[in-house]
Amino acid sequence: MKIRHRAYAYITNGSRLLLFTHPKSPEAGIQVPAGTIEPGEDPQDAVMREAKEETGLTELRYEQFLAQDTRDMRDCGRDELQYRWFFHLSVQGPIEETWRHGEHAEDGSVIHPFDFFWADVRALPKLVANYDDKIDLLVESMNARK
Repeated sequence: MKIRHRAYAYITNGSRLLLFTHPKSPEAGIQVPAGTIEPGEDPQDAVMREAKEETGLTELRYEQFLAQDTRDMRDCGRDELQYRWFFHLSVQGPIEETWRHGEHAEDGSVIHPFDFFWADVRALPKLVANYDDKIDLLVESMNARK
């Protein structure tokens, strides 16, 4: 079984959470920004790097580490054990309601586009692969900052 270390970004703007879909792969479901923690990389640094790369947002603010857990991904068709770190990040001020951004090739073209949108944290759609496991902790973090 493959072992992976992943950082998950719950990015908020007011009471909204940033979500995205893969327009080229609808079966990938609804997700939050997340990515691999490189060997020797601090999980907090990884979540900021991944969030900026995936979303195109540059003015992200670190709010809080929420939790760390372990998840067997075989129920998602992957022979993989993930060590997962969840973080609350935020973006302040007015921001687009929807946009497309994604991973870029060396020539600057988008090779994996993501369609981003905001959803009220109290009425979220189901997220893929238990990406929403720590939403209750996010809500606590948001309420503590009011």
